[in-house]
Amino acid sequence: MSAFRGSDILEIALRIEENGENFYRYATQLAKDEEAKKVFLNLAEAERQHKKTFGRIFAAMEKEIPPESYDGEYDAYLHDFVDNKIVFKKELLEAEIAKVKDTLAAIDFALQRELDSILFYHEIKRLVPPREHAAIEEVIEEERRHFKGLSNLRTRFV
Repeated sequence: MSAFRGSDILEIALRIEENGENFYRYATQLAKDEEAKKVFLNLAEAERQHKKTFGRIFAAMEKEIPPESYDGEYDAYLHDFVDNKIVFKKELLEAEIAKVKDTLAAIDFALQRELDSILFYHEIKRLVPPREHAAIEEVIEEERRHFKGLSNLRTRFV
């Protein structure tokens, strides 16, 4: 039996994108020049669009909540897992963002988070039933497009 279903992974993807959007909005506030602000606002919007895309995929999927000790337990577990264990871990984010002093450093930070997301989804795909692999691949493709966009953006600041 698999530890996660595709719908679980999409819930995690939704949270990762939400955390990413929050990061980019925070980075926008830190930016000192207008061009940097625009870059980060665009990235925040891209994260918001990813979240909408994943939300559509999630809405169409079959969902099964495992037995819970109390209502909402499983959802709370998934949110805590994402917020504190992977990709945009709060403490790491705060420590790393403190090191970001310019736009290029912020883009590099974002590129690494996108790579982490892609790796996470590739690895977690092994934990879901094969019938859910197509949905996970859609998530991976969204992250690849985001990475490519960031990579293209980076060339403007080198």
